[in-house]
Amino acid sequence: MAQTTLHNRADVVDFLTEQHQRSKALFDETLLAAGTEREESFVRLRRLLAVHETAEEAIVHPRAAHELDNGRTVIDARLIEEKHAKTALGELENVDVDSEFFTERLRELRDDVAEHADREEHDEFAYLQAELGDSELQLLERAVRLAEAIAPTRPHAGIEGALANAFVGPFASMVDRAHDAILGYDS
Repeated sequence: MAQTTLHNRADVVDFLTEQHQRSKALFDETLLAAGTEREESFVRLRRLLAVHETAEEAIVHPRAAHELDNGRTVIDARLIEEKHAKTALGELENVDVDSEFFTERLRELRDDVAEHADREEHDEFAYLQAELGDSELQLLERAVRLAEAIAPTRPHAGIEGALANAFVGPFASMVDRAHDAILGYDS
């Protein structure tokens, strides 16, 4: 059933778009910080991006691939972008946060992630919001929140898409969350 009026309640599009805004703010916060503050901000950014992308790959992208006229093409392009972002995040995990390399690479990643988010919002989210009813969008939001609650907290390049996340994601999540607990990162 196509939605013909503006939705009245928060839904998956609102939720994910707000996370896009939060990630942009965390990029800026990380770039402005130094030392321990920069490292802590980067951990928050990395975690947000990892759980966000996992949930999109497991819940939202499959639905969009099914609903959009050229859905598989659109989603394949988003998955390639997500793999590049995961690779870059993984590289940055092992770099001194106060180095020039880290700063430059984080700026590049910020720009890539912002373009990726804009494409998702324009090519995927807007279409889902126009085509799905409020109850479907709200159900997708609940599913995304559940997926994020059990998602890996670190980027895992090569684990893109619903099937890969279903098979490898739970193990990666368990390892990531154990690692986070040992290091004292908030969950």
